[in-house]
Amino acid sequence: MSVKRLWHGWTTKENADKYQQLLHKEIFPGIKAKNISGYKSIELFRRELEDEVEFITIMTFDSIQNVIDFQGEDYKKCYVPDAAQKVLKRWDMESSHYDLIEKIDY
Repeated sequence: MSVKRLWHGWTTKENADKYQQLLHKEIFPGIKAKNISGYKSIELFRRELEDEVEFITIMTFDSIQNVIDFQGEDYKKCYVPDAAQKVLKRWDMESSHYDLIEKIDY
């Protein structure tokens, strides 16, 4: 079916909106502009915690080869551009990859 690439990053509360805007204005359009074959979409999740804000991205690709085309042979390595590193507090150094087994739409 497809491959889901999951990644987590955390910001301070003060940087959360700035990071979210950076994703929408620069990072996501930059990923789309790469025209990676098999890249389908990216989803963004945000969760307010007591002293920080957690972000999760889920990218969808047709195959693991498409992920390699996006990130290179070390495809588990995270993709965190310099601009994002400046506003993130911490982040996963590797992304996790899952095969989508079933999708049920009701």
